[in-house]
Amino acid sequence: MPPDTALVAAPAQGAEARTGRSPWLIAPVVALAAFMEVLDISIANVALNHIAGSMSASEDESTWILTSYLIANAIVLPISGWLSEVVGRKRFFMLCIAGFTVSSVLCGLAPNLGLLVLFRALQGATGGGLQPVSQAILVDSFPQEKRSTAFVFYALATVFAPAIGPMLGGWITEEASWRWVFLINLPVGIALLLLVNIMVQDSAAAVATRAKRLAAGLKVDYLGFGMLVVGLGSLQLLLDKGQREDWLNSHFIQLLALAAVAALVAFVVRELRTDDPIVDLKLLKNRNFAMANGFIVVLGFVLLGSTQLLPEFVQDLLGYSATDAGLVISPAGFMLFLILPIVGKLSGKVDTRWLLMFGFGLSSLGLLTMTTHLDQYVDYKTIVILRVVQMAGLPFLFIPINVAAYVGIPAEKNNMATSIINLSRNLGGSVGIAILQTLLARRVQYHQSVLAENVGAYDDRASGALDGLTAHFQSLGVGLNDALQQAQATLYGMVQQQSALLAFIDCFWVMGVAFLLMLPLVLLLRKGTGGNPMAH
Repeated sequence: MPPDTALVAAPAQGAEARTGRSPWLIAPVVALAAFMEVLDISIANVALNHIAGSMSASEDESTWILTSYLIANAIVLPISGWLSEVVGRKRFFMLCIAGFTVSSVLCGLAPNLGLLVLFRALQGATGGGLQPVSQAILVDSFPQEKRSTAFVFYALATVFAPAIGPMLGGWITEEASWRWVFLINLPVGIALLLLVNIMVQDSAAAVATRAKRLAAGLKVDYLGFGMLVVGLGSLQLLLDKGQREDWLNSHFIQLLALAAVAALVAFVVRELRTDDPIVDLKLLKNRNFAMANGFIVVLGFVLLGSTQLLPEFVQDLLGYSATDAGLVISPAGFMLFLILPIVGKLSGKVDTRWLLMFGFGLSSLGLLTMTTHLDQYVDYKTIVILRVVQMAGLPFLFIPINVAAYVGIPAEKNNMATSIINLSRNLGGSVGIAILQTLLARRVQYHQSVLAENVGAYDDRASGALDGLTAHFQSLGVGLNDALQQAQATLYGMVQQQSALLAFIDCFWVMGVAFLLMLPLVLLLRKGTGGNPMAH
């Protein structure tokens, strides 16, 4: 028997048998908590300019509203499994919901930027446990043969939320106020607390794990936690500020990189050696779990990267408003509602590997097709169709990846497993956005230098265009010298626009190729389906 099959998850006891509540009632409740947290990230991004304007903050200062949240979130997310075991999963989940709700209200009422940044950090810390704990509850709520159904609900929360976030955020900030981006969480949070208290109970495995830990005496790995805080905090800050600070040309970024590498390497070594880790990295010895984490990193890279780049493209090059930019990507999000249940059914009948290959192939096709159809004259319908094709493949990735991840993971390790895989997705998104924004800026410079070489005085087409533009401005009553200057400025603007267009195309090409490279790696997964994950 291969080493990664030694630990086989025991069939999960149905939530209905344990609590008297149907998992079909529990699932939407806990998924809504994850949805609230993920949605808040994307709609806050859209409101950033409005927040900066109302608080007289510079663009660089306003980015701390995002950075503080992401750093705190990244630190808490991987230890949420350990916290669930120590505090109790249901209790920890409700504390996270309450903390996220209160901090959201504080953000909405913040009188100045400093307090808003502080409250956003608190919001990120309390929100860090919502995604992994909700996923762990979903995994335990459904029996093994129906586990893919659990991930349908989770996918609706974590994939659908970023898709509609920009549209919703743009609408709220333009029609009401940016403060309502945060205040809207108050009624949702109160309703969730009541529903979770009534509907959710800790699984037998979770109760047994906590009892065993407390009986042995609570031990806190303060050194490991300190390494994690320094490592992930430095890494997240590096990724968020790297492009603005010109990466390793900045001493600040160099120090962050050194701190991140040293602390994370030390953290990994310590967690692998200690008997009671706060993040159980030994789970990565399971081949399927390790492969699933790799795939989810790439999925986060493309999902969040493309979700940021496409609205940026239509706003910068096509002149769309924030709301219109949200309407470009939202139809694909609503399309997920139709596809996700279908994939949930298929994952119980079709080999997971074939679903993954189809998903990677279809999404890659959508991304690569964008590189041949995007230009400064592309219409709304075309962009929406291309986005739909790209997003149509994601359900065939998200659900099978999560199903494959839990093959061979004992039930008592579900809390730890969900923490790790959610951290992988978030890091993939953070790394993806950082890389793509840097690539976009560098490729704009590259294409501008190449095009500028061909728009010189000795190029016949450039000279003809310049003469034509000069004549046009002269026909409007402008003098020759002024007409020539305006023509040169117009021609330079065209070069800049074309450079930006080509840079966006390069970014979509990179994402499409990244998905293509995953295809042969899928074959390394063990054969199986969501319904019978141990089948050979």
